[in-house]
Amino acid sequence: MPTATKNLEDDHVYILRVIDVMERMVLTVSTNLPYIELAVNLIKNYADGYHHVKEEKLLFPMLVTKGFSNEQGPVAVMLHDHAEGRLFVKGMTETIALIKLGNASAFTRLYENMQGYIDLLRAHIGKENNVLFRMADKALSPEEQRALLKSFEAVKTSNYNIGQLDRFIAEIEGLEAIYRS
Repeated sequence: MPTATKNLEDDHVYILRVIDVMERMVLTVSTNLPYIELAVNLIKNYADGYHHVKEEKLLFPMLVTKGFSNEQGPVAVMLHDHAEGRLFVKGMTETIALIKLGNASAFTRLYENMQGYIDLLRAHIGKENNVLFRMADKALSPEEQRALLKSFEAVKTSNYNIGQLDRFIAEIEGLEAIYRS
């Protein structure tokens, strides 16, 4: 049976692929700003704008109804990680703007924000896949899993144009082809 947690884990595969590309950008000291911007936009639009919405608006509130807390414990940790990730993305966006204004020294801060995000998200995804989602699988009934999946589909169809999520995947694959290890 397909589950909501499996759906979220499938998203994680693509998010990790973007993270891997970002890491190659940092390690190779890439100054190709259009590709860096594309990676940051994928994080904003796919990881945060799509995936985190499914977690924050649908999964986490359902888990709270099952006795999980927003104040402490795994859901609270995930929400904190999401907020911290957004700060790194904000830092990347701000430094890209500085670079566009001619401040080449801002690349150092850009790489620091990228690496911070990389490290945070790898640990975050590990915690979700191995801890929170396993707890969710035990707490949620098959009917609740199906209801979440239906709600996830509603997020997809109401927030994204036909083919937009496919375009995100194609962009991830395109970046991977450029930044092969």
